[in-house]
Amino acid sequence: MEILLNLFDIVMHIDQHLNQFANDYGLWLYAILFLIIFVETGVVVMPFLPGDSLLFAAGMVAALPDNDLNVWIIVGLLIIAAILGDTLNYTIGRSIGYKAVQIKIFGKQFVQPEHLDKTHEFYEKYGAKTIVIARFVPIVRTLAPFVAGIGKMSYKTFITYNVVGGIVWIVSLTLAGYFLGRMEWVQENFSKVVLAIIVISIFPLIFEIYKEKFSKKEA
Repeated sequence: MEILLNLFDIVMHIDQHLNQFANDYGLWLYAILFLIIFVETGVVVMPFLPGDSLLFAAGMVAALPDNDLNVWIIVGLLIIAAILGDTLNYTIGRSIGYKAVQIKIFGKQFVQPEHLDKTHEFYEKYGAKTIVIARFVPIVRTLAPFVAGIGKMSYKTFITYNVVGGIVWIVSLTLAGYFLGRMEWVQENFSKVVLAIIVISIFPLIFEIYKEKFSKKEA
């Protein structure tokens, strides 16, 4: 429980943590951000790492005048991290499949069967474009490329959606943080902004479900 509370605190105040990292480690923050995004998207047992809020906060921190971070370097590096992460996850799923699910950390199985089932449902409804949609959905974001690998999705198809999804995800949230993060209200109400990001992150899924139901009614 304490681990979950600490994780929640990090997510809700990640702007403060990143700003402290920037002050303490300077340009090493580039490597820290790269590693977090790569691990969250590339290691199937790490779906709990912050993603959307991290990107928004990274943009905010880059906008602050008291550090030397460049938002375009952040965007470029994290696009590479996101694409490489999904590629690694796809390769793991294609190579060893469900054996990877049995991996335990500290005696606990982090990949829950219900999470895999939910991701399978995504593929049944939306096919390959799940790779793009899932970028904005926590947990599913980490599991989608893994399930694509298990399902032997064509690598050509996978890499196309992987690149598109990675670019859209990184650019949209990081630049949103960079431009909106300059607003005093956003800086003072970051926790509320994070909650809003979580709600907005599932909007593509809601839209797809609505569109599918509407199409069935028309049929």
